[in-house]
Amino acid sequence: MKICIIIPTYNESKEIFRLVKEVKEQNPDVLVVDDGSRDNTAQIASDAGAVVLRNQVNAGKGACLRKGFAYALTHDFEAVITMDGDGQHLPQDLQYFICLAGLSQSDILIGNRMLQTQNMPLIRIITNKFMSWLISCLCKQDIPDTQCGFRLIKTHVLKKITLETAKYEIETEILLKAARGGFKIESVPITTVYRGQKSQINPFLDTLRFLKFIIKAGCGK
Repeated sequence: MKICIIIPTYNESKEIFRLVKEVKEQNPDVLVVDDGSRDNTAQIASDAGAVVLRNQVNAGKGACLRKGFAYALTHDFEAVITMDGDGQHLPQDLQYFICLAGLSQSDILIGNRMLQTQNMPLIRIITNKFMSWLISCLCKQDIPDTQCGFRLIKTHVLKKITLETAKYEIETEILLKAARGGFKIESVPITTVYRGQKSQINPFLDTLRFLKFIIKAGCGK
């Protein structure tokens, strides 16, 4: 299966060279979408061997993923794997997705960190459990960790759904629209990694944006 690893980044110059090199050991096709970084993330990623696309201004994770998906569709990939650029997703876990993709009839494989939460902040555990319950209800499928951005999406799904959001809510939008399109979502156990990095999520603005999206989606609009 021809798979493109998509890594959205913003000011990740410290991690990106190592990450790209380790990912390429698992899968040769790596795309970094740089979201208007103020450092030299894009150049370092290119030096490490990734294909690099750039947003001239910071547009959001959703905008990066949509750009990456468009690239994958125009280059005839059969699936994409999305992972974060800050080191919280381990390249070694890529093989879970790659191997299972060729065996499973599921259309989306999503990482599940909730089997190993001893290093996860308590507020993150509570938030993840609540949001996963809510989104699982809306999707009518059991998804233990709906907030995990480490996931494999077969490109026939991307051809059938239209994504509109530009920020972090895109990860929920993908699940809801895929589920409503009749696509099967399966969970894959992955390693939980927390190293004290500062989150790029704005707790107030992104929560409001997320709730607005959930209300709109729940009403079926």
